[in-house]
Amino acid sequence: YTTLFRSTTRSRRHPQLRLPAASLANLPRVTCYLTEQRGLAADLLVPLIDEGKLYADGRGNAVFLMVAGKPNRPIGAELRATGNRVWRGLAPGTRKNAGYFWIGAAGSKQIVLCESAIDAISCFQLQTQFPAAQLLGPCICISTAGVRSTAPWLYPLLERGYQIHCGFDNDKAGNDASRQMIKRHPSIQRLLP
Repeated sequence: YTTLFRSTTRSRRHPQLRLPAASLANLPRVTCYLTEQRGLAADLLVPLIDEGKLYADGRGNAVFLMVAGKPNRPIGAELRATGNRVWRGLAPGTRKNAGYFWIGAAGSKQIVLCESAIDAISCFQLQTQFPAAQLLGPCICISTAGVRSTAPWLYPLLERGYQIHCGFDNDKAGNDASRQMIKRHPSIQRLLP
């Protein structure tokens, strides 16, 4: 009885993760949306697709895998519609406080926090492919899956000596969250997009 009670309680707090199944048939639609409508470089998308960090689901949504820890254990996914309807969300059971989507230069000690996976890829693209726009040099770009002023995974990154920049949108929500984040963590710097 105790074991049953514990597992039932646990499942109510953290619903089981249900990542969307991958659809190779919809992958061209997703890559076309990301390259043609969002301006992302195909050469940045290919490694993400090859590593399983980006894929298409059966509805033609772009799926950006969120991971945690060194083994990059999946903890959820950001979803983005690629059709005429503007829609974004999270896979059922995603625990966004447990991890994040990321793209970056291995060994970099600089991190830029972005509001979405597409923003993170865009930021990384600017830092690597357009020297005139380069503000930081080699970096890792992380999506926080929405505007927020803190996350549990932020503390260990700060403790390991990463130089962290808040690259949230230059709007009311992004600026408010940035101010709150910097107030909590004074070593974080604002990086206006």
